[in-house]
Amino acid sequence: MTYKEYLQVLKEHSPYDFSEYSDNSIFRRIQKVMRDHQISLEELGARTQENRLFVEEVVEAITVNTTELFRDPDVWRFLYEKHLPNYRNNSFINVWHAGCSTGQEVYSLLILFNELGLSDKVRVFATDISQKALDIAKKGVYKHQLDRGCVENFDKVFNDNGKQQTIAFSKYFEVDEKKDEIRVKPILRNNVKFIRHDLVKKELPFYNKMDLVFCRNVLIYFNIKLQTRIVQRFFDSLYANGSLVLGAHEGLSGFFKTKFEKQGPVYKKSNVFHFRY
Repeated sequence: MTYKEYLQVLKEHSPYDFSEYSDNSIFRRIQKVMRDHQISLEELGARTQENRLFVEEVVEAITVNTTELFRDPDVWRFLYEKHLPNYRNNSFINVWHAGCSTGQEVYSLLILFNELGLSDKVRVFATDISQKALDIAKKGVYKHQLDRGCVENFDKVFNDNGKQQTIAFSKYFEVDEKKDEIRVKPILRNNVKFIRHDLVKKELPFYNKMDLVFCRNVLIYFNIKLQTRIVQRFFDSLYANGSLVLGAHEGLSGFFKTKFEKQGPVYKKSNVFHFRY
């Protein structure tokens, strides 16, 4: 059995289809599952057909749940200072955070909106394929964060301007330095719905048009064909003047270069009209 044949077995015996993920990334993760369980590819296929709980374990291993608060601070500072203020005249602001993982970037975005006085207008739909990741996101409790520089990233966004510190990290997080643990305060959890959703599937878990689609460091795990389908879905989900934010190593190509205007790290939708109500 080849790993592509295994992916077909997984597709036939579960709701999951990883056949259009990037070959290199999917192969490495399948190999890790085999090493962790000390089984062959054939044994992996057999267990996948017989054990639904094992399938969920495989899916957790295949999907990537690496994320950080204010990862790439320059991106967040651009959003805070130059992009998100453009939403001040909106009566509401719909945000789809696709592939939200354990939620740190969702809360990062909500902090920006709150500091801009826009939190009452924001409705965030945060989706991910991993139920385990979503459960962590809903709780908003993160271990081993302080040693990863989350406070430093926070300060680079809000307080790295040569002036005295103006916004404290503790405004939004309860910090336990001994446990190296942070807990999101309730103020950030009121305007977000965490929903399990497989981005590869056609059906969306909501019907709302979006002002902003946020999907960082997800497309890089897909092949070109799947990337194109997903970007089309983002395009269709956005209002005429909506915006898309991708990861630092992701971008648009071909047809979609004519449908979005790049403004810093933001891609603004153009050339179409949807009635906004």
